[in-house]
Formats: sequence, structure tokens, C-alpha cells
Amino acid sequence: MRLLVSALTLCLSLFAFANLPAAATPASAEDREQSSHAEWTRLLQTYVKPYTDGINRFDYAALKANSADRAILKRYIARLSAEYDPDMPTNERFALLANLYNALTVQVIIEDYPVSSIRDIKSGLLSNGPWSRNVTTLNGKAVSLDDIEHNMLRVQYNEPRIHYAVNCASMGCPNLRRTAWEADTLDADLTDAAREYINHPRGVSVRKDGRLKVSRIYNWYREDFGGNEQGVIDHLLTYAEPDLARKIRARPDIASHGYDWSLNDTN
Repeated sequence: MRLLVSALTLCLSLFAFANLPAAATPASAEDREQSSHAEWTRLLQTYVKPYTDGINRFDYAALKANSADRAILKRYIARLSAEYDPDMPTNERFALLANLYNALTVQVIIEDYPVSSIRDIKSGLLSNGPWSRNVTTLNGKAVSLDDIEHNMLRVQYNEPRIHYAVNCASMGCPNLRRTAWEADTLDADLTDAAREYINHPRGVSVRKDGRLKVSRIYNWYREDFGGNEQGVIDHLLTYAEPDLARKIRARPDIASHGYDWSLNDTN
């Protein structure tokens, strides 16, 4: 009898063990990175509108009217700020900081919207924009948009394509993409962003005399593009389409710079 009970108990135990749910496979670092920006991608795909002139606009009015999506944006910013670690893998850190910068910029606009330009939003009495205002906290330290761009991204990365990754909510700026920056596609996506901007008239245009008019980005941050005009020209040639490259080589002379600070708004 004891043997029968023991055998029955063993069988029941084996049956129960066999029917336990399988343990979940631990998420890889790549999976965690991909999923960490899904909320931001959804917001971008909802509110970023591509126009036929090649410039993406953002529907700030619609986001301001949607309290649920504003709450999602706020939570996303808070989560990225809490997750930031200066020792995290290089591409993950870049993607986090670039996405955080862009999300914070949208939030800054929404808080003061409607405005005609981001420069209408002041950090202080004599400021010409919100960039020096503290907007989040990283590692216990209050930081501004300027801190993220100039003291973190530009310091930590010797990478001129940073300037195609961060968006200042202006028509003259490289497009705010409709998907978040992701670690595993970062290099290819930065290259696409550079090509898109350089081959658009707000990046580079050729005057009637053959000389070049280029974005003020290449003047403000010339040190990131080789430190002189030739360095800028070399950078432009790296990403220019064949016809534009031919025109640049025919007269590699930057005559002027331009930038449109109008808000990249759909209205």
C-alpha cells in the first residue's frame, strides 16, 4: 500500500512539474533597448507629419489637446532620465540622450504652446531660447538641453552626425524622425539623416554663381566638421548625392549661411 501511495505521489509530482509554465527567456540588451523607446516611436508616428517639401512638421496643437499622450511623454522622459547611466553601452547611451533631448524639446514647446519659434521661450530675462533652463535630472544633477547636447553628446562622442540626431523644433533643423533612435540601427540611421539634410536646400543649396549657401549649423559647430571650411566641404561630400557632389566639387566655396527658426509646426 505504501509503495502504491508513493508511486501515485511521484506520478502526480511529475505531472505537475511537466505542466509548469516555461520560464521566460531573459530579454537581451538589444531587446531591452528596442522596447525602451517604443512609447516615443508611437508618439512620433502619431504627431510627426512628413510634408512634400521634405520637412517634417510636428502637430503640437494635437498633442497639447491629448492629456493621455502628454502623460505618456512625461513618463517616458522620467523613465529615460532615471535609466541614464554614463557607463551604459556606447550606442545605447547615445540613443537615450538623443531621444531624451528630442522628447524634452517637444515637452518644452507644449508647455508654452502656441509659439511661433522656440526662441520665444526664454530661460531667463536675457536668454534667446529655453536651452539653458534645467529640464530634467540625470544622476542626481539638474541638466538643461544645452547640457545634454554640448556637455554630454558632443563631449562623449567625436561624431558630427550628432547634429542630425537632435532636433530644435525649427524649420531649419534636420528633421525630427518618425521613429526613435535605436542602438542597433544607430550608425545607418545617422547616415540616412545626414544624407537627407545635406541633400535638402536647407542643408546645402547652390547659388547662381555656383557658390554654396549652407546651414548655419556648419558655422555654429564648425569645429565638429573639421574646424575649417575645407572640413565642412569634405563632410558635405561624404553624404551628397552625385549631382550635388559634382556642383560642390566644381566650386567648393561657401558664400553664406542660413537658418529658419520658425517653429516646425503643422499649423
